[in-house]
Amino acid sequence: LYQATIAMADIMTELGIAADGGKDSLSMATTFTTQSGNTETVISPGTLVISAYAHCPDIRDVVTPDLKRPGQSSLLYIDLGSGKYRIGASALAQVFIQVGDESPDVDEPALLRNSFYAIQELIERKLVLAGHDRSDGGLITTLLEMTFAGNCGFDVEIKQGFAGQTTIPSSIRYLFAEEPGLVIEYLTDREPEVFEIFKAHNVPVQVIGKTKEEKNLTIQYEGQTVLNETMPVLRALWEETGFRLEQLQSNPMCVRQEHRYAFDMKAPPYRLTFTPEPTAPELLKRKDKPKVAIIREEGSNGDREMASAFYMAGFEPWDVTLTDLLEGQVNLNQFRGVSFVGGFSYADVLDSAKGWAGVIRFNQELWNQFQAFYRRTDTFSLGVCNGCQLMAILGWVPWQTEKETMQPRFIHNDSHRFESRFSTVTILPSPSIMLKGMENSILGVWVAHGEGKAYFPDKDTFENVINKGLSPLRYVDDRGILTQDYPFNPNGSPHGIASLCSQNGRHLAMMPHPERTFLLWQWPWLPEDMKNNLQASPWLHMFQNARKWCEENP
Repeated sequence: LYQATIAMADIMTELGIAADGGKDSLSMATTFTTQSGNTETVISPGTLVISAYAHCPDIRDVVTPDLKRPGQSSLLYIDLGSGKYRIGASALAQVFIQVGDESPDVDEPALLRNSFYAIQELIERKLVLAGHDRSDGGLITTLLEMTFAGNCGFDVEIKQGFAGQTTIPSSIRYLFAEEPGLVIEYLTDREPEVFEIFKAHNVPVQVIGKTKEEKNLTIQYEGQTVLNETMPVLRALWEETGFRLEQLQSNPMCVRQEHRYAFDMKAPPYRLTFTPEPTAPELLKRKDKPKVAIIREEGSNGDREMASAFYMAGFEPWDVTLTDLLEGQVNLNQFRGVSFVGGFSYADVLDSAKGWAGVIRFNQELWNQFQAFYRRTDTFSLGVCNGCQLMAILGWVPWQTEKETMQPRFIHNDSHRFESRFSTVTILPSPSIMLKGMENSILGVWVAHGEGKAYFPDKDTFENVINKGLSPLRYVDDRGILTQDYPFNPNGSPHGIASLCSQNGRHLAMMPHPERTFLLWQWPWLPEDMKNNLQASPWLHMFQNARKWCEENP
């Protein structure tokens, strides 16, 4: 540990960076009693863990590993291991139950520093399409993970003479050594610009291959074919361990459903039927904005994102708790809209939003206030996730039934797990004022819930919801078709139901989180054409719709 700390201090000195904190964990240990009654102590091994970070001038310029322009791009290999291919302590060594005698290291800190600055310049000039490091599995793992995520293929050829080398190691060492280094994807026709930057920073690089749309992978090493296989087959093998683990901790039925798609995955078929636009600056500066109450309860955690989304659409958001309403500090009659946010009210110990609903239903004065707001013709409401569950229990969507036990509600996911993923939904025609003009679009959106499956105790209510178009948001698969299959449908809702709205369209409840996707940089993935051309996130439009409705219905 002492030697590791000295090595860390030395390289930080050479790179001109510093450590701004630390924690001594050498005293960590656990004591337990064996079956024979003996007491044993297991002491934590001496380790040094470093978390590094760097200034990010523009959060939108994020380089991800997925290959983006198959057939138009090339792959560039940057070796930061000084031409060495040490495999000690590597994943390869572990597979063969070995440790090895020499582990990877940074022998040339100056090369690491120069490469960092070269990559920053490439990113600034929009020359890097994708990038991935090789220090976790080696060069072959880097290449495979990039093509798995990009859903395409590549042809790679490795020859002698890289960085002035006269000899190269065995293909095993070359492909599996976890030395520092990286691979980037760039447009082939911009190669001169890429090489000019690396030359200016004195960083040796090598073009090792090209991407292609055909899903076949080949690697030639010194004229010998060491890999020739279809990408879906390798990706299925790569994911097999994950599927095996999932079967031990999730609903096996859902795992089998997901496994079916392992060999034929596609990119989500996003489609826009409208043009997203930012809110005009003059609307954001207005003094007479419509007021919306962002209502939260103990355990809620989506209030800040929701307030930001409404603010960016031209509203005046107010942070309101049920305590504020109970104590009379705020009254709902002063608002045009209310939004019940996501999170885990009362930690969900009473089931989905039931604790939150109980506070409202069992306080007559508060219940009357909410009912009066609901019945006004100049109001709207939005409930997301936990708030969606609340609106269903209160009967705000799709309508209040005579028997409360027959009220639609949201129950535990079929997977028996909390699901946090970026799902794909389609927007169907409906009376919803917030989704006006967005019909027939297919969009990605965040979901994060453990109890999101729509459940209808009454069959007639379910059929009316479907026939009257009161479920505008539906989960779709990678072909854009309504689905109940996992993982495209994260909870198992029938007909892919992800939302409910009232018959008058003023009240909308949805499981997904549009407020966590109302900015473009919040999207973890976008098709290249949308990424390069969109001026605003499509989900901002629904909040803008609410503001326009308020303006048109004073």
